[in-house]
Amino acid sequence: MSEPIISARGLDKRYGDFHAVQGIDFDVPRGRCFGFLGPNGAGKTTTLRMLLGLTPMSGGSLSVFGLPMPAEARRVRARTGVVPQADNLDPDFTVAENLAIYASYFGIPRAEVAPRIERLLAFAALTERADARTDSLSGGMQRRLTIARALINDPELVVLDEPTTGLDPQARHVIWSRLSDLRDRGTTLILTTHYMEEAERLCDELVIMDHGRILDQGSPRALIDRHVEPDVIEVRGEASRHLIALAEGVGCRVEQMSTSSYCYTREPGALLEKLRNEHGLTFLHRPAGLEDVFLKLTGRELRD
Repeated sequence: MSEPIISARGLDKRYGDFHAVQGIDFDVPRGRCFGFLGPNGAGKTTTLRMLLGLTPMSGGSLSVFGLPMPAEARRVRARTGVVPQADNLDPDFTVAENLAIYASYFGIPRAEVAPRIERLLAFAALTERADARTDSLSGGMQRRLTIARALINDPELVVLDEPTTGLDPQARHVIWSRLSDLRDRGTTLILTTHYMEEAERLCDELVIMDHGRILDQGSPRALIDRHVEPDVIEVRGEASRHLIALAEGVGCRVEQMSTSSYCYTREPGALLEKLRNEHGLTFLHRPAGLEDVFLKLTGRELRD
């Protein structure tokens, strides 16, 4: 086993009386996609900022590329690409000029810049828009350009903070494909997202955080198998005590949310048969997913 690209032990961050990250441990293997999931305020962004040396640690130890942080933050950032949550492209320059300006920040030799830009435009499917101003691009194109810009220094590690938020399904799928290509080429990806499908598709391993702590860690499939039953029957409508008793009577675990009930089971047939004889209810039978794990571990309450 090769040395992990990131290793954290007892990583801790306090802001006065607020304990944002509470002594967490994790390792990120090289060449994998590692995810951080959690509700708002869980400590994900603070953790990412400590990984990049942008926020000082309050305690614990952290190394990236085998280099101690934050002492070696400058060297780490030189080998890292960052895709921020919000696009911050320069609207006064063209697509190609945005890449060229960013390349200058890393001191990339001029002879190498043009070939890199050409390669990254092809990777982002933006070759034909090289001379277009960034404010003329669609949201999906801008996001692909932001990802391409993060790759201009040929990074070993790419940190992506909610890379597809606000994009339509077509744009999301294109970006997922590009990120999968990156991972397959050996680039290590760190991902935060609120799209559970995105995490299931891209992450080899992930942690679920809440209140600054890691609740569990593993592959998406391992987490699903560990925490929830394989089948879910969502029942919509006025879910009465009768319905809950019906589900529990055939061995289901029931979670209630407003007028919807979520029945988790290993043997869905018995409940499905009974539901077909009930009137005024709409129900959906589906396999359990990462979202079910997320909600079980962090709760269904709204977070601001």
